[in-house]
Amino acid sequence: MASPAASLVRPPRPKKEPQTLVIPKNAAEEQKLKLERLMKNPDKAVPIPEKMSEWAPRPPPEFVRDVMGSSAGAGSGEFHVYRHLRRREYQRQDYMDAMAEKQKLDAEFQKRLEKNKIAAEEQTAKRRKKRQKLKEKKLLAKKMKLEQKKQEGPGQPKERGSSSSAEASGTEEEEEVPSFTMGR
Repeated sequence: MASPAASLVRPPRPKKEPQTLVIPKNAAEEQKLKLERLMKNPDKAVPIPEKMSEWAPRPPPEFVRDVMGSSAGAGSGEFHVYRHLRRREYQRQDYMDAMAEKQKLDAEFQKRLEKNKIAAEEQTAKRRKKRQKLKEKKLLAKKMKLEQKKQEGPGQPKERGSSSSAEASGTEEEEEVPSFTMGR
């Protein structure tokens, strides 16, 4: 029969491989070690820290119990309380000034943004109008050529001796001459 001590014996646990101690020498190595540690278990959720909110002073209390008066007899510790309250009030005022300045700068930025948007719209409208005029001019020139061909008649020879390749093909794409040269 088995002894009671034999039934309490556990099988040995498998030993983990010893981890080597790596001390990062710079920020890149530290980041590399963190990434390697994360990639060992890709199923594990990665904690992504939230963006820190902007510091704001504590709101003033609704009811102040320790009101310092101007009466005599204030102890020597009252100065430190007064100094702390004064420092907090100055911080609050600085914060309000900074927020007002930030709002002013944001408003100026929005005005500049709107002004730039209006200027861009005006420039776009101007260029659109110019393109439209050029298109109408080309269309008018094409109509004039067609009318001249009709007036000459199909059996009559053309008065002009040399005809361009653009007139021979009759396509609008070939008639266009680019105003700039690409590839140079």
